[in-house]
Parts: sequence; structure tokens; C-alpha cells
Amino acid sequence: MEQGVIVIGAGQAASTAVETLRKEGFTGEITLVGDEPELPYSRPPLSKKFLAGELAEERLLLKAQSFYDSHQVRLRLGTRATQLSTQTRTVTLDTGETLNYSKLLLCTGSSPRRVSVPGHDLQGIHYLRSKSDVARLAHELTANRRIVIVGAGYIGLEVAATCRQLGLQVDVLEMAERIMNRVVASPVSDFFAQEHAKAGVNIHTRHSLAGFLADPQGRVCAVQTTDGAQWPADLVLVGVGGLPNTELAARAGLTIDNGVAVDLYCQTSDPDVYAAGDCANQFSTHYQRRLRLESVDNAFEQAKTAAQNLLGKSLAHDKIPWFWSDQYDLKLLISGINMDFDQGVLRGDPSTRSFTYCYLRGNELLAVDCINQAKDYMASKRLIADRTSMDLMRLADISVPLREATAQG
Repeated sequence: MEQGVIVIGAGQAASTAVETLRKEGFTGEITLVGDEPELPYSRPPLSKKFLAGELAEERLLLKAQSFYDSHQVRLRLGTRATQLSTQTRTVTLDTGETLNYSKLLLCTGSSPRRVSVPGHDLQGIHYLRSKSDVARLAHELTANRRIVIVGAGYIGLEVAATCRQLGLQVDVLEMAERIMNRVVASPVSDFFAQEHAKAGVNIHTRHSLAGFLADPQGRVCAVQTTDGAQWPADLVLVGVGGLPNTELAARAGLTIDNGVAVDLYCQTSDPDVYAAGDCANQFSTHYQRRLRLESVDNAFEQAKTAAQNLLGKSLAHDKIPWFWSDQYDLKLLISGINMDFDQGVLRGDPSTRSFTYCYLRGNELLAVDCINQAKDYMASKRLIADRTSMDLMRLADISVPLREATAQG
């Protein structure tokens, strides 16, 4: 690897990859290219403690400057990679500089899905992905102002909780019939909807976005839905999902399939180019389907595997994924993927604010949603990985430890 490794992207996956390369003994040149001017930082707190002003900016950093200095990592921050040539093994930057590589890792992440309805470009409409996004949004979060949040997924609901704690009036518009519709079952949706209602958040389901209305100064003043309803707004946050950043990979001719397509070893359609994190779409042998996962855990694990493989190892990545969301004092921990489940089992009473919902196919445990139930979450990871068959009666009994609720007893 005379020409070294280039890592494109500057988030969790990129930071993990750089650290792994050095831990594995790679002594060649490492260049990290990131389009944001900041060192790689953690994104999950952006919608919660950082937005609320409860977390100092320096605590977001994944690694301090001294780490990159001591590990001899060349940083090209505030710089965008505009061209990738797999034929010449070169990356062109927006500065005009051309870098050579022996191996390359794409950690380009994802971007918020933008809406194109009338008024989408009005002042006061926000998206949340970066520290600069938070700075613009936080400047407007003053008590008694009214924010309308479009989308009731993780980002929308986490920001809703934060805004209520800051004293704003909050309306959440969701086109589906319930909140977090794509990721959790009805009992979990219902529980969180009730908790938000208790906190004073107004959630409106089955409302599809039609457009934004402007005041005389050209600033958003209301959100309109397709049924003709209007929701007054001093500011708006749009949180309707993310799209993988694949433009660079697509221009280079790499295979794209809802992300940069990679094999079990995180290798793209070019043998010298790997991908990890939010931008990568990988086949899961456990779930027998391709998955593109937006989570810190996946970015960390996938990048670690990719870094080892580009150094010549042959390690398959097929970890059971996990996710989390903090809303108020509630910690939702999700282990596994609930796609294709055919029955669900509730462990515990939601009114206690501590329970688990289990997803099964037949009697096999596929995934769990744990609300303030860390023990169930920890036990579930092995049970899911081992395709464990559960005893449904024991599973429904919260007094029986999850690890003991198997069909074998």
C-alpha cells in the first residue's frame, strides 16, 4: 500500500476506521477527507442535549486533534471529494488537489430527505443533521414560540421532546396512522404518543404535507396539509428520513442500490474501494435481505470490519444491529430488525414506563423494543443472534428473565 488509504467522510464510521487501521498496525499514509470544517463528532446528541444547550461542543468530538496528530492522519476538513477514479486510483478534491490511494473507504453518510412542496425554501424551515444545522435551529428556540415538526420518526420526536422542555408550543404532523410507524409496533407507538401528549406535544397523524405559507417578510408562518388544514408556525423542522450520500460513488461507476452496495466484507463493486456506515447497503445473512442501517452501532462495527478487510483480512460483517432513542427520561433500546415478524409479545405494563415488546417469526425472536428495560435489551442480543425459539407464555411474564424464557426453559 505505497500510496496509503483515503477515508472519505468525517463521522463515526470514518473515525472508527482510522483508529482501527492504526490499531491493526498499518503504518502507511492515512488521509481523511470531510466536507464539514469540524473534526469528526457524535451526531446522536444533536437532537437532544446539544440542541438543549446541555452538552458542550467539545464533548461531541469523537477524538481530539491530538489523536489525529499522534496517529499521523492527514486531515482535509472543509473539503469535498468531487471525483473518484477507480481506474487511476485517484480522488479529486474541490480545491483542485488530486490524491492517490491504494485502498479507499467511503464513509459519506446520509443527508436529510428534503421536501419540494410549495414554500419549501422559506426562511424558518430547518433540517437537522450537522452542528451548523443545530446552531441555526437553536437560535430560534425561545419559549412560547410555536414549532411545527413534519415527521414523527426518531429525529422529529426527539426534537419535540427537547422543544417542550425549552417551553415551546409543539405540533407534530405525521402522514402515517401512528408515530414511528416504520420502526415499532402499535403498542410502542401508542405508549410514546401518550407520553408526548402528557408533555404537551400535539401529535396529528394522517396528515400529509402540502406546502408552507409565508408572512409578508417571506418567512414561514404556517404549514398546510393536503386536507386543507393549516398549522400556525414560527418555525418548522422537517424530519422525514434520510438519503444515502452516493453521488461520488455513482459517478465513479460503483454499484448503487439504496446506498453503495457492498458484500459481506464491506467491499464495493471495485475491489480497492470499501464502504461503511449510513451510505452502505449490505446483505445480512441473518435476515436474508439487503439492509442500509442508519445507526452509530452499525457505523462503528461496519467501519471496523471494513478497515481490517482493506488491510487484507477476510472478516464477514453480520452483526445484529441495535438502535436507541432518548425522549424525555425514556430510553428506547431496539435490538434486531423486526421485518417479517408474524407475532408480537408484550412483556410488562406500559403504564409503569418500563416494558419490552418482542417481535417473533413463529417462535424465533427477531427483535425487541426495550423501554427503560436494559436487562431485556442485553439478554436479547445473544438470543436474536442464536435464532432462539421462545416459550411465549414465559416470554410474556416480565418476572421471568428474558434469557430464561426460551422454549428449552
